[in-house]
Amino acid sequence: MRQGTAITTMIENGLYRLMAWLSPAFPVGGFSYSHGLEAAVEAGTVTDRASLRAYVEAALRHGASRSDAMLFAAAWRAVDAGDQEGFLWAAEWAAAMRGSAELALECNAQGAAFLTTVAATWLDLGIERWRDALQSAQQVPAYPIAVALCAAVSGVALRAALIGYLQAFSSALVTAGVKLVPLGQTDGQRVIAALEPVVENVADAALARPLDDLGSAAPMIDLLSMRHETQYTRLFRS
Repeated sequence: MRQGTAITTMIENGLYRLMAWLSPAFPVGGFSYSHGLEAAVEAGTVTDRASLRAYVEAALRHGASRSDAMLFAAAWRAVDAGDQEGFLWAAEWAAAMRGSAELALECNAQGAAFLTTVAATWLDLGIERWRDALQSAQQVPAYPIAVALCAAVSGVALRAALIGYLQAFSSALVTAGVKLVPLGQTDGQRVIAALEPVVENVADAALARPLDDLGSAAPMIDLLSMRHETQYTRLFRS
């Protein structure tokens, strides 16, 4: 494929936008959150590359990402079908399913920042209807819902968008772990590489799973997040 054709295809499929939105450079404040990982390092639960990988994998398979992935898919499908009621249902559940105050702050603050920034910079996207619906319902745009909305209206395929979102989530946690443990950058990239099949599996499971199976089960992460709320020395907000 010629270079010009490849670039055109990437833009037409919305991949350029998705990559920009999930980049660490996109101003959602993701660098300020560790998803309870800071407390895990403080407690000696995460001490090396293997334990960091186990923590992130648990969050993906059993923690917030399990339900977030399902609600991401529900929101994307609702927007794609023009189903405002279904979209608001997914948004309500995504904002509510948090195990601690800090995890709620992490998800909801990033979602609000994401939509605000997209609306201010990608003026042709046409998300006003959905933002107005969220505001009318007094509903917080949780991060997975915000990304799903923008991916759907941009024509990014659901599976690609969901894998991108989960990869960005796991990479952010690994980056926090590299700083906190601390680990070398190469070890951090080894963890990210090892998580590739996990992210793909979590995405595919979420796409196939019925919404009746919505939920998560990572009590240790929730407890560590609660402990972080009163941790004396902290670098991160969660």
